[in-house]
Amino acid sequence: MTVSRVINTPDRVAEATASRVRAAIEALGYVPNLVAGGLSSRRTRMIAAIVPTIASPMFSAPIQSFTDTLSRQGYHVMLSLSGYDGAGDEALVHAVLARRPDGLLLTGARHSPDILRLLRNAAIPIVEIWDATETPTDMLVGFDHAEIGAAVADYLLAKGFRAFAVLAAGDPRATARRLGLCERLAASGCPILAERTLPSPSLIGDGRLGLRAIIADLPRGTAVVCSSDLVAFGAITEARALGRAVPEDLAVCGFGDFEIGMASEPSLTTVSVDGPAMGRIAAEKLLARLAGGTPARRTIVPFRILPRASA
Repeated sequence: MTVSRVINTPDRVAEATASRVRAAIEALGYVPNLVAGGLSSRRTRMIAAIVPTIASPMFSAPIQSFTDTLSRQGYHVMLSLSGYDGAGDEALVHAVLARRPDGLLLTGARHSPDILRLLRNAAIPIVEIWDATETPTDMLVGFDHAEIGAAVADYLLAKGFRAFAVLAAGDPRATARRLGLCERLAASGCPILAERTLPSPSLIGDGRLGLRAIIADLPRGTAVVCSSDLVAFGAITEARALGRAVPEDLAVCGFGDFEIGMASEPSLTTVSVDGPAMGRIAAEKLLARLAGGTPARRTIVPFRILPRASA
């Protein structure tokens, strides 16, 4: 019983006793059976998180903050990667829920009817990040991608640009930003001269190939809007390789505020969303629900355009 208390409720054990138990655990190489403990307490102290990828800072920053916040409260995060094509999503959610996590983080708020059924039957707190739907499955921390696209259009129009091109990944979130941009530009009577849909996730090389495919159609003074800073960095690199000066000839705008954007030459105009805050708030919502609280169902995190040298 004393060993159990040291593992599960150390605040209830005198420090001298707890120190002796921890020393014995270390000497024996003992690993507690958390599954067995979860059967009696109905808590595993494990939170599952499903994200498309951790190759991009776009998702790694919020997940790091999410993990850190939960770790300070004695929870561990089980991370699963879903990719972007949607194949196998139902099987992945089923496999994750079979591990009986105490809570679940999902990227996005669009799910098939079968996945929604699994989520509702799980009867655990769920938080979705990166979207701003009015009808989350449970709780949500996100932002409006179409609103960001429109804000980028407004910024570039105010800078005097009247011709535009788009290099955007084909995933739903990048598509929503592209549509928000295109709708605002159409309302202003400004043409999209060229578009290129890139694979998800899009990397620097995709930005280079994408710009190479459309650059012949872009006159001097075109603003190229990219779905991420990696794509934008690739576009800047390719433009300079082809003798097109940035921003004098082509302007470039990214999304994500990655470190590479500040290191770029010229530095990259981009959209910043507070990813660490998103992860922290998502973790706090789950912790509040697990403690019996009722946190706000929706939290919208702000974004801002960071004007730099590229546009």
